[in-house]
Amino acid sequence: MKIGILGYGNLGRGVEYAISQNPDMELVAVFTRRNPSDLKINSNAKVVSLNDIEQWQGKIDVLILCGGSATDLPVQTPKYAEMFNVVDSYDNHKQIPTHFENVDNAAKEGNHLALISTGWDPGLFSLNRLYANAILPEGKDYTFWGKGISQGHSDAIRRIEGVKNAKQYTIPVEEALETVRKGENPTFTARQMHTRECFVVVEEGADKARIEQEIKTMPNYFEPYDTTVHFISEEELNEKHGGIPHGGFVIRTGKTAGNKNHVIEYSLKLDSNPEFTSSVLVAYARAIYRLSKEGETGCKTVFDIAPKYLSSKTDEELRKTML
Repeated sequence: MKIGILGYGNLGRGVEYAISQNPDMELVAVFTRRNPSDLKINSNAKVVSLNDIEQWQGKIDVLILCGGSATDLPVQTPKYAEMFNVVDSYDNHKQIPTHFENVDNAAKEGNHLALISTGWDPGLFSLNRLYANAILPEGKDYTFWGKGISQGHSDAIRRIEGVKNAKQYTIPVEEALETVRKGENPTFTARQMHTRECFVVVEEGADKARIEQEIKTMPNYFEPYDTTVHFISEEELNEKHGGIPHGGFVIRTGKTAGNKNHVIEYSLKLDSNPEFTSSVLVAYARAIYRLSKEGETGCKTVFDIAPKYLSSKTDEELRKTML
């Protein structure tokens, strides 16, 4: 199947790497808002100006959208779902219903198929929540993120005057995690579930006390949490915090009708958030390609995709090796 990538940041590069691990796929084009001659990629695909994307209709089986959820995907996914089968990783949970409706209308208008909000959360974590709720209808859900770098929170720190660079780790509170695993069904505040640890590089002469205060009192991002701020050099930041690890836990605790306690837990530990998310996008691109061949149109989520469509193996191979 012929794949296109729109956007070549961390996620786009990850998709490129993931495609190289899947022999049934070929990356044919990378679309960019930058000058194509300035963009160096790691494959033999063509680098194409986004202004010329319409010329590629009929030449791409699935277009994987690698932009950001804040401003890119709400516009790009509906727009390009009219032209191509598309997959995105839209992760603004509260706005997913609106995004779905917009993309569904556009995809049906263009007679194409779209999948939104895949990755690990939303995505794989969403599937686990659904399975666990169906199996244990009487219970409680808990999601713990980390230990990992939050790109949104890191960016919020970098926007503070006097900050040169920063990375922020989201860290589950171990005591809270263990209480949930014991099946005690606790009720937590945000502060009781996660802490935040910040590593900050400041401009020469910057007021560190002011910066630390601005971080710790930032509404929504840091104020509701216990936050620790470390001021370090650019060299130490690059040496010790240069990667983008992440992960987390989805847990449901509940009782069956015989008043027995049960705990369902799904966890991920990721060396590279974008590379793993990209691998999920690529697997779901395979599913969208196959379903489009069956005549499906409109918008889908991970809840609508049967697991077998993700795999390169035949139905017979799956039954023999994985069932």
